[in-house]
Amino acid sequence: MAFAQPFPLAAAAQKVQQPTFGPDLAVRLICPECRDPNPNIVEEFGSGDLVCGSCGLVLGDRVVDTRSEWRTFANDEGDDPSRVGAASDPLLDGMEQLDTVISFRDGGSGIARELQRAASRSQGSRSERNLLTAFRDIGSWCDQFSLPKTISDIAKQLYKRSDEEKLLRGKPLEAVIAACIFIACRQAHVPRTFREICNLTHVSKKTLGQCYKALEQAFNLSPGATAQSNNANNPSTGPENLLVRYCNHLDLPVNVQSICADIIVAARQHGIADGRSPVSIAGGAIYFTCLLLGRPKHARDISAVAGVSEGTIKLVYRLYFLEREKLVKEEWIKDGKADMERLPVEK
Repeated sequence: MAFAQPFPLAAAAQKVQQPTFGPDLAVRLICPECRDPNPNIVEEFGSGDLVCGSCGLVLGDRVVDTRSEWRTFANDEGDDPSRVGAASDPLLDGMEQLDTVISFRDGGSGIARELQRAASRSQGSRSERNLLTAFRDIGSWCDQFSLPKTISDIAKQLYKRSDEEKLLRGKPLEAVIAACIFIACRQAHVPRTFREICNLTHVSKKTLGQCYKALEQAFNLSPGATAQSNNANNPSTGPENLLVRYCNHLDLPVNVQSICADIIVAARQHGIADGRSPVSIAGGAIYFTCLLLGRPKHARDISAVAGVSEGTIKLVYRLYFLEREKLVKEEWIKDGKADMERLPVEK
């Protein structure tokens, strides 16, 4: 007995083929002079022409170059596939960041000089040109000092703010830049001393101090106003941050740095060598620690690295030597790391 199919299959929907549109590949461009079925058509992107490679007949002009617009921005020869120019600087927001350079070659007519003067007058105000000059100086000095780009950016922000608020009007440009770099190093926890900044920028210590004090008060950067701890415990101004750099220049191991830092902290807690500069304390502590651990370093070498005199280093050493019982931990002696008998008596 046959049963009807309870659920008959639906009739298959007929697919309607949509018309497709595309280029007719049967059409070929041939040279009307050669009439070669296999033409040799050359695209001259330099001149924008479409040329027959066999007879040289120009078949078209104003050909659009569809290749990648690679350009080389490197000064020396080599591959530098940069498709754009330099990144825009947010510190120069609202200012024209593109320069127009006019060649000096004018055949001796003097037109190039006049054009350069007109271009310089039209490229922004004097304040903008001074700001660009200051930014270039900050970048070059930070590169000479091997400082990271973050410090350069902080220094540029400080200079721009001081320039907008006219905080240091009448001060030399080099002194203002030096003060901004000094503050940027402290904020980035890689402090540099006044002497190091003065040697880099050739600014007198007195002028640098005046600019620094003015910026410190204007930006509310004084440790008592903004920092959560006092100046003695501030790691960015204490000698602890100077130890790493000084010990690296002296080729001292890491354990010397850690023990030297503990000695400085203990000396601060007991009020030893209070009032001395962080550079002097760091140099004297390194001298004391090297003798204590049996890795003597001459005071002349430490003086060359720290930038202080040998007499100052030995003066701090004598202060530490008189209170050596409070500075040297017993565990260092038990472990055999330290021996107070190695410490000579400096007169």
